[in-house]
Amino acid sequence: MSKIIIRTLLVASLLSGLASCKKWVDYNPHEDFRITELDYLASESDYRTMAVSVYTPLQWLNQAVVVGEVASDNAVSGGENASDVLSLQQIDDYTHTSNNSTLTELWKSAYEGVNRANYMTQYKGVNPAGKTVDFAGKNALYGEVYFLRAYYYFTLVKFFGDVPLFTDKRLGLSESGSLGRSPKADVYRQVEADLTAAIAVLPAVQVDKGRITKYAAQALLGKVYLYQNKYNEAAAMLDNVITPNAFSLVSNFNSIFLASGENGPESVFEIQYSNTSPYYNWGGYNRGQGNYAVQQCGIRGLNGSANMPYAAGWSTNLPTQNLKAAYAAGDQRRDVTILDIEAYKAANPSYNITYQVAPYKNTGLYSQKYQPRKGETSGQLELNYTNNYRIIRYSDVLLMAAEAWTKSTSPNETKARDYLNRVRRRAFSDLLHDVSASGNALYLAILDERRLELAMEGDRFFDLVRTGQAAAKIQGFTTGKHELFPIPIEEVTISGLSQNPGY
Repeated sequence: MSKIIIRTLLVASLLSGLASCKKWVDYNPHEDFRITELDYLASESDYRTMAVSVYTPLQWLNQAVVVGEVASDNAVSGGENASDVLSLQQIDDYTHTSNNSTLTELWKSAYEGVNRANYMTQYKGVNPAGKTVDFAGKNALYGEVYFLRAYYYFTLVKFFGDVPLFTDKRLGLSESGSLGRSPKADVYRQVEADLTAAIAVLPAVQVDKGRITKYAAQALLGKVYLYQNKYNEAAAMLDNVITPNAFSLVSNFNSIFLASGENGPESVFEIQYSNTSPYYNWGGYNRGQGNYAVQQCGIRGLNGSANMPYAAGWSTNLPTQNLKAAYAAGDQRRDVTILDIEAYKAANPSYNITYQVAPYKNTGLYSQKYQPRKGETSGQLELNYTNNYRIIRYSDVLLMAAEAWTKSTSPNETKARDYLNRVRRRAFSDLLHDVSASGNALYLAILDERRLELAMEGDRFFDLVRTGQAAAKIQGFTTGKHELFPIPIEEVTISGLSQNPGY
């Protein structure tokens, strides 16, 4: 199949759905269903279906990309007014607290993923009924599960720092409040262990597009090393993805973000979305089957002729003029990343474009990479866009490796410049913009290139924090506080978790 259809199946739903007063990481499979877990994981089909369910919470983490931009100098919250999507307004203004609903949903979604992964690892050897179910490909299937648990914990640790860490089983209600926050070093250690285990058993290529491969696990492990300033390890690991020539940079940057470009030749890891069986849940953190964040990027009240490609949206997550100005003349990435609606309207008079008055915090710009397009959603339109999130692209791997090689104990600046300039040559379609710098100037050029290449893809805030540039680049950022987001208030008051400094 061209895309993994990730649904909240009955068997998957065994692991979700807690009342709001309970700890997010708890669940009881008997609360909502008459059947018990002894009925599950009785066959190869059960294991494979349950593994697909471990992918599902990836979809619910779409706001992690939005927060990664709105919290940075790349974007502002936008919206209709100052109270529209208040949680994002607070993050943009740096007034967010432990009551922030977006941050709470991210915590909840990531721990739902952890619990689902733990359910599978708990019963890898024998199923809940005490029987062994062996089949060809079982170890490789568990490689996917290890990767997913690592990804969920990586999301948690980069947002919140020290977090509850558990891997031996899913938590039951009787264990609510029994876990404290583990040091982030321990969380990273577990992430590294899971990814190392995944790399050992995953195939280099999957038949089903979107399933985790060995290269995806190596790329994520390289990124995890980079976040800990383990440059030697990061450089070596990322070269494992680069040297086999399994990926390539497509010549047309714009094509990456079209529907036809999903899971393309530079896709290392994408979160898959579909609307084959569209549903909606406005009040839930999962909301719909598709990518809810696409609707947020759209132009409010947009109308035009039938052949105009774009659909209306909510004018959220607006690129800044500062980001636009960062692109040099001739850089094809600017107009793929940023949609200047007035310029687009003037260049396409036949579309007869009209739209609502300027949004709150208007910049005149919109996120182009994930702009909603006609025909890419169904059912509850706002919640079921099919656009995949490109989480790790080959260009990202090249730039991470370039950074690691400049900072390693035995720097290889020739290799770093090569990796950097591969990305720049695609951006400008020439060799005239190659970087020849060395030392710290080369390092800073690589960091700048990450902004230009990956803008509006969710990395900017975390790149600024991990490289120590956040206070200088982000208005309202307080050193010693804003490197992390607050632990959700429910976890503090009900589960007794300590709060992050400053909140």
